[in-house]
Amino acid sequence: MGSLGELEYPVNDGLSNMASNTNPLDPEEFRRQGHMVIDFIADYYKNIEKHPVLSQVEPGYLKKRLPTSAPYYPESIETILSDVQEHIVPGITHWQSPNYFAYFPSSGSIAGFLGEMLATGFNVVGFNWMSSPAATELESIVMDWLGQMLRLPKSFLFSGNGGGVLQGTTCEAILCTLVAARDRTLKKIGNDKIGKLVVYCSDQTHCAFKKAAQIAGIHPNNFRVIPTTLSSSFSMSPEALRKTIMADVDAGFVPIYLLATVGTTSTTAVDPLGPLCDVAKDYGMWVHVDAAYAGSICICPEFRHFIDGIEGASSFSFNAHKWFFTTLDCCCLWVKDPAALTKSLSTDPEYLKNKASESKQVVDYKDWQLALSRRFRSLKLWLVLRSYGVERLRGFLRSHVKMAKQFQAFVLADHRFEVVVPRNFATVCFRISPSALLATRNANKGPHHAVLSEIINISNDNNIGTTTRTISTPPPPPLKMVSVNELNQKLMDSINGSGRAYLTHSVVDGIFLLRFAVGASLTEESHVVQAWNVVNEHADTILSGYTSQSHC
Repeated sequence: MGSLGELEYPVNDGLSNMASNTNPLDPEEFRRQGHMVIDFIADYYKNIEKHPVLSQVEPGYLKKRLPTSAPYYPESIETILSDVQEHIVPGITHWQSPNYFAYFPSSGSIAGFLGEMLATGFNVVGFNWMSSPAATELESIVMDWLGQMLRLPKSFLFSGNGGGVLQGTTCEAILCTLVAARDRTLKKIGNDKIGKLVVYCSDQTHCAFKKAAQIAGIHPNNFRVIPTTLSSSFSMSPEALRKTIMADVDAGFVPIYLLATVGTTSTTAVDPLGPLCDVAKDYGMWVHVDAAYAGSICICPEFRHFIDGIEGASSFSFNAHKWFFTTLDCCCLWVKDPAALTKSLSTDPEYLKNKASESKQVVDYKDWQLALSRRFRSLKLWLVLRSYGVERLRGFLRSHVKMAKQFQAFVLADHRFEVVVPRNFATVCFRISPSALLATRNANKGPHHAVLSEIINISNDNNIGTTTRTISTPPPPPLKMVSVNELNQKLMDSINGSGRAYLTHSVVDGIFLLRFAVGASLTEESHVVQAWNVVNEHADTILSGYTSQSHC
């Protein structure tokens, strides 16, 4: 259907082999095609910077390019790869590009890819120990290794009567632990009291928690959101949490679950784990700590303090597929009380009964998750740990933090920009500042200019607030009016539309901010410098075109 462009393959349609072979897993044909796919992927990474980071296609593009029905006869791998290059690659947003600074990373590595390949090659369905002993036992070992690297309390490890399991995503980890907390409480007060159960989080908590609460049967009116503020860097207040819980208890509700976050999605805010756990302990609540993004960096001693207080939590999770060089999907979950999970999630049909399970000497991971079937995820995590070792993994992570610091320094050195919240890890939250718009307005003053209402941040060590002032002048001819938020939205859209870099945004406390997240495995300092140049170029163009009405 199309040429391979820069990628060249031998002229061999492969149809004769495929037509004569009735075995879909023939070893020699697998070897031939497998080498071609590996070469294709290697060339993709070699040339990845030639593609716009954010896909530039329009909705429905692929339907116009592909046939309306599946082929009746076999097609060669050469033809298929040609179509991948011509039709699929343009529709990919390149998460592995060194110019990807958007959502939290989905970092990869050779070890992660090869581990995924081995796991896919074995294609085992390791729902219980007997279905593949190695899959179960390797997972338990790897989770203890990783727990030790994070210096988790022994109570979270198999060696301390806790344990770890590899889920697909944080969404699953939250739902599993919430169901365990729900059932633990309902066993005491009766299933008919489910309408009294209340759960808690901050306004910065990931939306996955609300979905999990809905699935778990928590009444929507019993989902409590604790507000956060810029002055506290958007971390959850233990005092506000306690007041909310006390009001609920006085009203006859039953608090069961608190979700605390280390590294929130919008700003990488960190909730104070120790004080929050102390509050929850007073009410017998389950505390889950979601460190989906930031958990990886806590293997570095200088960052371990971000999870201080974890000893008071009931469960802890982070995504190895985000910033730990292990391909999607791979969420690491530890629990202090595995029995709480298995009581809620276990199944015991006759066809799954076996002597090993009945001996109670093995782990059956089907009872630690939502689904029955499960992939051999521990194999790729094992390869990552063994291929790079603790110290080299720390080096990878530290290099990303160093690059984020470099980008932050560029922002701070330019008076037109400001860092909105303190940087904790490798994500910088910044924007064009209101003062830059005011300066632009003054520079563009003519005989006629608009009425400007300015709301400008006042910030120092002791005080954050706002002041308002109005400047009245004769109305101009038709003039474009734009807010600070609208201007930053335009800046982000302009950068992303260029294809040279990809950033995302969030809105906190009414402030539209740009997120610059370093974490792609191929990113180097030169890419950070280039990204800042892109930001500068587009800011120059946009600011020069506006006299502004600025609002925070």
